[in-house]
Amino acid sequence: MSDPTPHVVILGAGHAGGTAAALLRQYGFEGAITMVGDEPIAPYQRPPLSKAWLKGEADAESLALKPLEFYAEHGIDFRPSIRAESLNRGAKTIALSDGSSLSYDTLIIATGARAIALPIPGADLKGVMALRTAADAELLKATVGPGKQLAVVGGGYIGLEVAASGRALGAEVVVLERETRLLARVACETLSTFFKAYHEQRGVKFELGASVTGFTGQNGHVTGVTLADGRTMACDAAVVGVGAHPNEELAKDAGLDTARGIVVDLEARTSDPSIFAIGDVAHRPMPIYDRMFRMESVPNALEQAKQAACAITGRPAPKGEVPWQWSDQYDLKLQIAGYAFDVDEIIVRGDPATAKFAVFHLKGDQVQAVEAINSPPEFMMGKQLIGTRRPVSKARLADPSISMKEVAA
Repeated sequence: MSDPTPHVVILGAGHAGGTAAALLRQYGFEGAITMVGDEPIAPYQRPPLSKAWLKGEADAESLALKPLEFYAEHGIDFRPSIRAESLNRGAKTIALSDGSSLSYDTLIIATGARAIALPIPGADLKGVMALRTAADAELLKATVGPGKQLAVVGGGYIGLEVAASGRALGAEVVVLERETRLLARVACETLSTFFKAYHEQRGVKFELGASVTGFTGQNGHVTGVTLADGRTMACDAAVVGVGAHPNEELAKDAGLDTARGIVVDLEARTSDPSIFAIGDVAHRPMPIYDRMFRMESVPNALEQAKQAACAITGRPAPKGEVPWQWSDQYDLKLQIAGYAFDVDEIIVRGDPATAKFAVFHLKGDQVQAVEAINSPPEFMMGKQLIGTRRPVSKARLADPSISMKEVAA
């Protein structure tokens, strides 16, 4: 860069933003770095919020990506509890919620996504909450315990993780799902059936095909969830987990290309060459599947932080990765590699009754995705097969007596 002291501004201090700041220094960037975050604490791991944090096994310090002093020691100006209000691309300035403004040479937007709020009566009652931040998790932990009733609206992965943690804390839990099965948007029926039975064995109740029409309360606090069929389910707290919306408004208002997220290329660069977007807010290319997609996962946040940091520092682009994610519930570890796009066949390897099996999604003789329950070899080899696009023998894949190494060979 021609400017002797170029300034990188990072909007968002989550997993993506925090990692990008650290990588810029690791990759030798010597200019100024300012990281703005709307939470009062430094970047931290979010997946444990619905698990270890709720159960009291983790806190802000143990989940921090880096110790707070790391940022000052590495010349990163971290500004907590501040939001970006507007972006002027012509002047290369950002107006902030504290009344100040920042000038940038390069901007990284890592503003993440926010929980979708239900536009129904009572949604603003105390005790009706989402689970996106440490503050949310702390509030829920203080509310849920033995003898308490927890209603979870939404039977996706976050909802099921909260249900498992609620049971671990001794609460009575009911999950209310609008679709006729759990995980309807993100997993196959085999997995839905398995998780429902596993949770029921541990005391979770389910209401499927149940549309929530409102929340009832007393003295400003939630006391129940009303369903479309007229019933009211009593509760002391309600967690709404029905999806997330990318925080793309700043970019949209500034004229950047958006499409259910900020559109970027494989360098994480937006339609403005001085601006990058990474993490949950980015709508990115997926070369394996020849399409664009917005991903919400820690591995994606890390990969895009690398892409942006490499592009800014002039390093070679990192090798493309197979997308993956995970979910921990009770003693189950679900590991997912890939996405089930354009699938024409599903193969179940192993027996779901043993709580150790994997579901492979195929397009022809290529693996598109794998969902592995307590089955690390199936996950690892499946991920490899997705990345190499190597054809696979369906008969061998379906036979657990043949090792995954042999199947992938």
